Amino acid sequence: MSKFSLARNLVETLPSGRDGLFNPWRDCCPHDAVGNGPAEKLARLALHLDCNPEFILAGEAPGYQGCRYSGIAFTSERLLGEGVIPRIPALQGRLSTRRLPFSEPSATIVWKTLYRLGIAERTILWNAMQLHPYRADNLWSNRTPSPAEISLGEPGLRMLIGAFPAAKIVAVGKKSEGLLREMGIPIAGSVRHPANGGATEFAAGLKGLM
Repeated sequence: MSKFSLARNLVETLPSGRDGLFNPWRDCCPHDAVGNGPAEKLARLALHLDCNPEFILAGEAPGYQGCRYSGIAFTSERLLGEGVIPRIPALQGRLSTRRLPFSEPSATIVWKTLYRLGIAERTILWNAMQLHPYRADNLWSNRTPSPAEISLGEPGLRMLIGAFPAAKIVAVGKKSEGLLREMGIPIAGSVRHPANGGATEFAAGLKGLM
């Protein structure tokens, strides 16, 4: 199966048009820049998947500063503009209409750590639930998904793991670890989420799993 076919099949497991849930690869955001619609995000996801991963890092859910506009978990507009994401050419334009490119702190920490450990080319980033959960009054917000919403991500997660059976699944954060265990997903381990002062523990935990 080609990586574009895999990306398309993963996205087809997810609903679109749900209130409070944004599907980056099928829904259009009013703050998407020209040339950064669902098709472009799907193409970037396919490029991201085009490797033989040693690790799949799974967070809880996409955020508005990252995957909502990039189409890749733990990856921001700023990082893509700098051309530091493996297999993805540096952006020639913008992803959002925000005055400055979005820069997600967790994404920056994750990629710095992957490069420092020498595994950036061999890691895929994903989420237990792949839709961006936001508050009804603000598209640029994040919220904790409900149990029913979380269940929407299970088919895609299982499909991704099935496509890369040799990859080690690493939960990023306690919430992700709990979701993966509830789904019965075997994980190689869990690491501290890099947010809120967790960067050092995140890096140490990932290094330990190597």
